[in-house]
Amino acid sequence: MENNFKLFSVGPVEMNDEIREIGGERIPYFRTDEFSSLMLENEKLIKKLMNTSDKSKAAFLTASGTGAMEAAIMNMFNQQDKLLVVVGGSFGERFKQICEIYNINHDVIQLNQGEQLTKDRLYEYSNKGYTGMLINAHETSTGVYYDLQMVGEFCSKENMFFIVDSISSFLADPYYMDEWKIDLTIISSQKALALPPGISAIVMNERTVEKIYSNEVKCLYFNLKDYIENGKRGQTPFTPAVGILIQLNYRLKYVDEIGLDNIIEKTKVLAEDFRSKIAKFPFTIPSERLSNAVTPLKPKNGLSAYYIYTYLKENYNIYLCPSGGSLKDSLVRVGHIGELNTSDNDVLIDALSDMERKGII
Repeated sequence: MENNFKLFSVGPVEMNDEIREIGGERIPYFRTDEFSSLMLENEKLIKKLMNTSDKSKAAFLTASGTGAMEAAIMNMFNQQDKLLVVVGGSFGERFKQICEIYNINHDVIQLNQGEQLTKDRLYEYSNKGYTGMLINAHETSTGVYYDLQMVGEFCSKENMFFIVDSISSFLADPYYMDEWKIDLTIISSQKALALPPGISAIVMNERTVEKIYSNEVKCLYFNLKDYIENGKRGQTPFTPAVGILIQLNYRLKYVDEIGLDNIIEKTKVLAEDFRSKIAKFPFTIPSERLSNAVTPLKPKNGLSAYYIYTYLKENYNIYLCPSGGSLKDSLVRVGHIGELNTSDNDVLIDALSDMERKGII
């Protein structure tokens, strides 16, 4: 693959020069006091940026976000639980699949493409004995951004554990883990953290940790009790992706220094800039509420969205996010996270303008 491509995906994303330079350094041995100190700092900063108590715990897994989703569910719940799962796209569907694999009782709130979860719809499930709620902060496959504060209030009233996949939303949108009554959060390195893929983190509040310790898990690699215990000394139970964790330390300190609000505002400005510029083209944005992280585009003229993705890739070296399954030909997504700015938006807009002049769109 050529190196002069532009990434408008939602993971992996464009990384800055400093992160790439760290990635080229030699990997140190990690069972040391120095690496333990780095990991303890990573945990402290992640909790700070999530707006959760210092009493919360973080587990760093060398796994994709899906691995962390599976680890969270298998460690927290069993066949005595009854979960409520929001499915508005392929990543909500992933939560459902994990519940099915582990035979955990669950019901699904099925939403249409881009549909927002309303309070009226949610409260239809009151007083039905649910013990947990699974939701994506941002359903990356369709672009919809859910009202987590509203869902957290519902879970609190129902005494449910509230589990949030914030993989594509963390650092792109506001996130208040404690204030919104979120019990467990899942994130990954390759999204707005703008690092290589390979590390996911699970952040758990105190009552979640108690729940995990009370649950029997027949698993070696994904047993979160081991991660929590090893984390007390700044270590992981198994060899982690050491290089990415060092990059993570640099990135977290950078975000903390610049200011979380400024990082989110930069992403918001980038998203709004693109959405204003794309308005003249034959696309609709089929979502009732959008994350700053991504803009979903549906061609108006019946042209295949996947064809647009392919044409941009092959003719301009620009990578958008294609969709899979039933959305393959109807939806393409433009990411706004990573090392991008409004001049990068202009590069994409110029390419689309050229396609329009050629009669392609």
